[in-house]
Amino acid sequence: MGATPLADKPLTDRLLRSWVRCRRRAWLDRHANPDDRLYTAHRTLQLDDQQRSFVALLPGKPGYGQAACERGEAGVVGVRLRGVFPDVSAQKDAALEAHPPLLERVKGSSRWGEFAYRPVIARQGRRLTREHRLQLALAGRLLAEFQGGPVPDGLAVAGSGCRLERERLPLGNSLNRQLDEALLRLSADLTRTDPPALAADRRKCTLCSWRGLCNDVASHEGHLSEVSGIGAKRREMLQDIGVNSLQALAAANPKDLAGQLNRFGEQHAAMAAPLVAQARAQRDGVVERLDALPALPELLNAPGVLLYDIESDPDARDDFLHGFVRLPKNGGESWDLTRATYHPLLVLQEHGEKRCWQRIQRFLATYPDWLILHYGETESLALLRMAKRQGASDQEQQALRERLIDVHARLRAHWRLPLSSYGLKAVAGWRGFKWGQSGADGARALLWWRQWRGEGVNARGSSHALRWILTYNRDDGMATWAVAQWLLSADQGLV
Repeated sequence: MGATPLADKPLTDRLLRSWVRCRRRAWLDRHANPDDRLYTAHRTLQLDDQQRSFVALLPGKPGYGQAACERGEAGVVGVRLRGVFPDVSAQKDAALEAHPPLLERVKGSSRWGEFAYRPVIARQGRRLTREHRLQLALAGRLLAEFQGGPVPDGLAVAGSGCRLERERLPLGNSLNRQLDEALLRLSADLTRTDPPALAADRRKCTLCSWRGLCNDVASHEGHLSEVSGIGAKRREMLQDIGVNSLQALAAANPKDLAGQLNRFGEQHAAMAAPLVAQARAQRDGVVERLDALPALPELLNAPGVLLYDIESDPDARDDFLHGFVRLPKNGGESWDLTRATYHPLLVLQEHGEKRCWQRIQRFLATYPDWLILHYGETESLALLRMAKRQGASDQEQQALRERLIDVHARLRAHWRLPLSSYGLKAVAGWRGFKWGQSGADGARALLWWRQWRGEGVNARGSSHALRWILTYNRDDGMATWAVAQWLLSADQGLV
């Protein structure tokens, strides 16, 4: 059998999900070379969350396929739903297809008897999004035809065990009209010869498997999102006044731009000069000093530093690893990387936060005069909040606060770099630092943690996964030092 003509390929729930997130992503899903996809741990984490939620929802293992529906099993997976959609723009019916991750048996009537099924999805985040609603609406529409009975609602679940949350979504006329409109627009986008424009807000592009292709296009086009400090809202403002690219922003007169941005608010007008300067730094590859004072004066007399990095499961509000790299000075003068040692404090939730805090306290007390360097505010906020919850005195909290130094904040206050991002990977990579594990990031570390953690208190996965996490965490600490070391060298006039 030959390949299905492109125009006759179905509109699927996967394409619809992609389109809601990013119109360009759906087009690439249909037309781009699959070999250009990049791995992202985010999708694997979503599937892991989905499995945990479904296990908590069902009384037992789900059945598979249409035969399981005929038997009336409580949960069914592996069902492919098909239908058609009247595509008025193409003046013909378009094929529809959905693969609901789970069907749950409910009261009702179907061609199999006095029971029916409804679609179930696992919800990521804290609320139902448009993506979730349209996914359930499409599955519900096709399921009604498949089972020969109405599907009045769908179900979204999140969490696991006693924390499982259930949210029922009525599949009414209003939602179905939204689905019709979305399918029409999806069909129109897929028939384009060229992909839709890049997303206005590209912060979530790091989660997309097509990020490599789009990053290349954004860099080539001088997309405004490439300028550090510009998100979707600010990009829209700049475009509204005729500034459409990095090059155009770099060529703008800061005073004139401030006057134009003032109609959006004084805070936006105040950003005109820094944004122009940042665009020029990126255009020209220039490093610019913003503050003549030393960026890290505290390190001159410090006997050593502790490089601090946390690995977390944000959905579970679980900081499962507090990693410290101990870096002493050599004879009180130079920093001795050969004597750097890694000290991971692994935290298991069943041990409780009190035990974690006691372990951190003991470790920090061993080096009372050493500063704690971290990159970004995550670590300082987490540690100070833990200290407060565990009853640390105001004096103890203040002493801890004085030891914590945010290298990212010091960098932004003292330097302007020719980079589209001031994140740790971008800046440390610019300084030549290389992580030991290719493609490792926080999402992959979380995936490794879940793979090692297992389902029960005594269940443990491969020790390799734990070793990978610790290696990645240590590398983040050393990357923080790579940036701090550059700041120190710059203060001494060595760069």
